[in-house]
Amino acid sequence: MSSYAGRGVHGQVVRQLGARIVGGDFAEGEILDVRALGTELDVSLTVMRESLKVLAGKGLIDARQKRGTFVRPRAAWNLLDSDVIRWRVETGDGERLMRDLADVRSLVEPAAAHRAAQRRTEADLVALGAALAAMADAHGDTAAEAEADASFHRALLVATGNELLARLDLLLEPGLRERDRLVHARGGADDPVPSHRAVLDAIRDQDAPRAELAMLDLLAKAAEDLDHVSATRADAG
Repeated sequence: MSSYAGRGVHGQVVRQLGARIVGGDFAEGEILDVRALGTELDVSLTVMRESLKVLAGKGLIDARQKRGTFVRPRAAWNLLDSDVIRWRVETGDGERLMRDLADVRSLVEPAAAHRAAQRRTEADLVALGAALAAMADAHGDTAAEAEADASFHRALLVATGNELLARLDLLLEPGLRERDRLVHARGGADDPVPSHRAVLDAIRDQDAPRAELAMLDLLAKAAEDLDHVSATRADAG
């Protein structure tokens, strides 16, 4: 689910068209005039075709003989793709995205913390501890904070001992990274270390009910941070 790493003109075209599609500039089912878009963006047809392949891989567009290249229905988009997530935020759909993410996390992570406390290994504790230490060291560095946070929650899922739960990082991590970027970039968020340490301490003590409650408290603080970001944006508007 990593973001598209293309640079230069090719990467710029992917980002511009992707954001325009996700932002609604092109309606679902709309036929894209590839040549006209190439002229508008001042790029070759080859660059356009390669860029459209990337967007097709994200589920945003498709091409059919006699129909041409068209925007796919939103239900077909890869909403877990990190680029699609970023484009949603950039084009004004971030609040809905963060609300959906918070809802999913509230269903998954308290139960994961409960199960992790029952099943964690020493290796799991080391991974969680390392992520927590990185979180403390990253204070003020938005990218490092997001990486440490993602590492902690990834390690938490692994600590459940359930391979399917462990792969839920594919569902949670792209949105979690964007959420952290928003919150930490705006400032005013509470120090995340104490709430994460409370989860780790309960898991280390193998106290499953306490681990679940600690995660619920962590998620409540995360919701407060997002409310702060929303309020700040409203005041700025």
